[in-house]
Amino acid sequence: MLGKPVCVFLSFGGNVDDPDATTVRLGGVLVSDSTPRRATPLRAANGSTARAPVDIPPREIVGHFLFIAFVLGIPFGIATSSLAFRDGDVSWQVAAGQWIIAHARIPTADPFSFTAAGRPWVAMEWLSEIVYATAYRLAGWNGLAATVACATVALNALIFFYLQRRASIVVVAVSLFMLDIVVAPFVLARPHVLAWPLLAAWTIVLLRAAEEKRPPSLWWTLLLVVWTNAHASFPLALPIAAAIAFDSVIEARWTNVRQWIVFGIVSVVALSCNANGLAGLLQPFKTASLTMLHLIGEWHPSSTANTPEFFGVLLLAIGVISWSGVRVPAGRLLLLLVLLGLAFLHVRHQSTFIIVAVLVVPALLNSKPARSPLPKWLLLGFVPMLAYALISPRTPPEGPANPRSLIAAVPTALRSQPVFNEYSFGGPLILAGIKPYIDGRGELYGDAFVEDYSNIIGGDMAAFNRAAQRHDIRWTMLPRDSKALIAALEGSGKWRRIYADRVGVIDVRTVPITAPTASGAKQR
Repeated sequence: MLGKPVCVFLSFGGNVDDPDATTVRLGGVLVSDSTPRRATPLRAANGSTARAPVDIPPREIVGHFLFIAFVLGIPFGIATSSLAFRDGDVSWQVAAGQWIIAHARIPTADPFSFTAAGRPWVAMEWLSEIVYATAYRLAGWNGLAATVACATVALNALIFFYLQRRASIVVVAVSLFMLDIVVAPFVLARPHVLAWPLLAAWTIVLLRAAEEKRPPSLWWTLLLVVWTNAHASFPLALPIAAAIAFDSVIEARWTNVRQWIVFGIVSVVALSCNANGLAGLLQPFKTASLTMLHLIGEWHPSSTANTPEFFGVLLLAIGVISWSGVRVPAGRLLLLLVLLGLAFLHVRHQSTFIIVAVLVVPALLNSKPARSPLPKWLLLGFVPMLAYALISPRTPPEGPANPRSLIAAVPTALRSQPVFNEYSFGGPLILAGIKPYIDGRGELYGDAFVEDYSNIIGGDMAAFNRAAQRHDIRWTMLPRDSKALIAALEGSGKWRRIYADRVGVIDVRTVPITAPTASGAKQR
């Protein structure tokens, strides 16, 4: 027979002796979070005893909530949305990983297109491409979404656990929120997302070591071996290390300069462990020097028109720094200014800047960290979320990056024939086993080819006819917004539409291409 119910009254209030502590009244007994918390025995009316639940201070409750929201919830939601597949490059990078797995080697020449077939190609992100290809093979699009979710949650978790011992939970949450706002437009199933946790981990290792006025263990340079083979952003590892090392050397009055020099030399050696050799080490610089980069969205300069959220976060951060009067050490200040300059120069560098900035600045704000840091086992909450990402139905919406119906409508006889396709269609064509005219590997095709393609897609029929004659183009696959070129093709009487949907149009050649010669025209 049950005894009479035990009544427990709860009330919250401050501790006079410790304003930061929280007291909880349990049945007339005051318990403060400034003292070790234990289950308090309560006596019921029938004389039996019951144990009251361990009190959880409101600050810990808030901390758990913020962890769930900013480390697990928001990153997971961004990563598993359909926006992660809105880039045609996702498809060709999966195909590249499939090729590497099938041939057990990294390609040195283009195996995918017909316009650059056999031309030297540096697959500088081969390791990430293997990861994505494996995920796609195991679980299709769900596998890609789960992989991106792992990377984004890992990024936020690394930053959270580093900052929670150096800043208040509110500062940590605001920092992560600013991070997610800036990186959200760049969350794609592409190699740079897998490089984000590497960038964060490398920066954290350096900052922790600098706090102790010493370089990190040389074992940490193994991160660079992975980074140099995973993404072309690996050259940034050295200036990040140099800036933090400079501050450490100055603070230690040059007593640790030799140790940092050794660490720097080993870091260079680790970065040199690139499977593509010297070509792989130089490729990021060659790509950055291409003149056709202005034609690619991620290489555009940052502006309030294309990324207003970045400038909003930047203004907020500048305001907080100015109001708090925080002093940033010289090396880190120079690093942030350089990364900010790169972010202004090219949109794609905004993510690098914000990741380093949220690791450097919040720890300098002198906000009081939580007395009891949250445990890392809370990351186990990601396990059911990952399972959901793997089993929930997922098909990217049709669009230029995923023109499934358009590709399915291509007759079998045409699939092996030369096609003129729009840039974004190139990746999906490669994944479907069709050799494209062009795809997202602009560095492979070169400045002149990409510039000529840009003229053609803008409606230059003379340039199109030259390309069609040179490459024996038999059909075209163009997006709906290429109205000028589609109209010119179909109005010429030499091309006929065989399929169209809301994404694009397919036309086939109906007469031979006429090639101009010195004596007149010649029929092919």
